[in-house]
Amino acid sequence: MNWPSVGVVIPTRNRPELVRRSIEAVRAQRYPGELKIVVVYDQTEPDYLLACAEDVPVLVLTNWRPAGLAGARNTGVLALETELVAFCDDDDRWLPDKLRRQVAALLAEPDAEFATCAIEVEFEGHTTPRLAQRSRVTVEDLARSRMAMLHSSSFLIRREALAEDAVGLVAEDAPGSQNEDWDLLLRAARRTPIVHVDEPLVQVLWGRSSHYAYEYATKISSLRWMMQRHPEISGCRPGAARVYGQLACWSAATGNRSQAWQFSKEAVRANWKEPRTAIALAAMTGAVKVENVLSALHKRGRGI
Repeated sequence: MNWPSVGVVIPTRNRPELVRRSIEAVRAQRYPGELKIVVVYDQTEPDYLLACAEDVPVLVLTNWRPAGLAGARNTGVLALETELVAFCDDDDRWLPDKLRRQVAALLAEPDAEFATCAIEVEFEGHTTPRLAQRSRVTVEDLARSRMAMLHSSSFLIRREALAEDAVGLVAEDAPGSQNEDWDLLLRAARRTPIVHVDEPLVQVLWGRSSHYAYEYATKISSLRWMMQRHPEISGCRPGAARVYGQLACWSAATGNRSQAWQFSKEAVRANWKEPRTAIALAAMTGAVKVENVLSALHKRGRGI
């Protein structure tokens, strides 16, 4: 097989130990083709000592686009000339065969532009695999559910597909750079189904190391942004109920009971079986705290 060149974009901010771990995991890939890494520092001073020209080269850059995760990823993408582009967050690790397995799956589908793989969630000593139970992912699948196992650290994309007249770059107007990964998946799936390798080939670290874990106001803004940007979500009753249920939970977590109640009603209208509504209602009454529910779900590799 003629293995294509792959460029890996690792955005980072204030995680010196974790980013080194992520870089080493990429450099340890059993991939026969050309591989290079671009580490993009966002809103922090870069560590140029990470740069390397041997074996798997590492280029260190400062984010020159809008501050945030989306801008940092796009800085890395635009610095690459490889045939394929992959993303890896600075607190995640690839297993050694991740790239080889994904590239083989992508090349087996000549029209495919985007590939993902399943993940293992690490949270407080617990490790939980998250599988999709499918090998193709469509717009309908992504409208119904965010499909958390399609994590950004599993993204592998043909670089030409990231051009403006195709899928395009990562959305830099996403509030707080949240849900920009779901947005990119939906835009890609509109063009052609996403190829998915349903093996946990990425270890994803959850918990307080996340920059976004408890930014509830930003979560609310980004979900509203998604609903406006993607009519497929509101057009799918279970998918709309899921988002309204999340909005209700995050509103309850901020103490905005009236907003939580409105979103809860919207969730029930779309799908009265939506379980997040019950969590939001319990949080509104003070019976539970959203943070405690999140912690319990994270131990099972799940989220709200």
